[in-house]
Amino acid sequence: MQTDHLSTEDLRAAESSAERVLAGDERAAARLMRRLDDEEPFAIEVLKHLYPHTGRAHIVGVTGNPGSGKSTLTDRLVTRYRSNGARVGVVAVDPSSPFSGGAILGDRIRMQRHAGDSGVFIRSLSTRGHLGGLSRSTDNVVHVLDAMGFDIVLVETVGVGQDEVEIIRTAHTSVVVVVPGLGDEIQAIKAGILEVADVFVVNKADRPGAERAILDLRGLHALASGPVRREPEIVSTVATTDQGLGELVAAIERHRRLQLSGEIARAPGAGRAQAVLTRILQDRLLSAVLDPLKDSGELEKLLARLESREEDPYTAAERLVRLFLPTTSPTTPHEER
Repeated sequence: MQTDHLSTEDLRAAESSAERVLAGDERAAARLMRRLDDEEPFAIEVLKHLYPHTGRAHIVGVTGNPGSGKSTLTDRLVTRYRSNGARVGVVAVDPSSPFSGGAILGDRIRMQRHAGDSGVFIRSLSTRGHLGGLSRSTDNVVHVLDAMGFDIVLVETVGVGQDEVEIIRTAHTSVVVVVPGLGDEIQAIKAGILEVADVFVVNKADRPGAERAILDLRGLHALASGPVRREPEIVSTVATTDQGLGELVAAIERHRRLQLSGEIARAPGAGRAQAVLTRILQDRLLSAVLDPLKDSGELEKLLARLESREEDPYTAAERLVRLFLPTTSPTTPHEER
């Protein structure tokens, strides 16, 4: 994703593209998001112009187990925020098709009724094998929506598993959706959701066991070990009928105000800058190592040696680090006791 090799004409075009996005040109934004998903250097150059205009939107992550009703809840949150006059961007992260690599579920299918609303912009992204419940380009697309002036950006993840808690490093407020009767309280322990949730939503609360789910969540928080930021609010909803949606929006707003007032440690943006920088560095450093190996054909030879056990991956990695980062000091092995 190096952008320092772009031509002068490309640099001017990138600046022009950024101006169109800032002016609210949705077609320009959609093209940029597609190019960001493909990790094109031109798109990264456009993002450099947009980044100074970000930091105004409140980013709300919606995550939870498959079947918990995240998509319906997100759809109803869009309607609720629009009724309050807010402009809403939605980033819906879907599983990847094993054939095309694209998103299996389409945003136009799930949220088609918002398609004609100029105050709503919806973008589906495929995970393309990226763990954490998000896509590699999620942060970049969120930056675009933020720069366009959307007040709220809703990020709906694929679903929560043991490693899929990355939303905490993207969202200002993380909403975790559970449903009664499906063992979500056990899954909460496995996935570390107590550390992720700013607001718990017990959706489908018209089902038996909703009150028990609420009690279980409170009990789990009381038993939690380690640094838990604060006790999350718990809201009961029936998304299909809008029950509890007003309470959920109010809980999200209370969390936002606590951040802005400094009453809770994690202010908007705190930790997110480091997470974004870390991801970019990981991608750039990995590309700096792997791309020359691919171009020269050495990567294929190296992989063949690893497959045949002629070389071990640990020694190979150490050798590559010394080759590409010669100033890096070798790690000191632990002494045997």
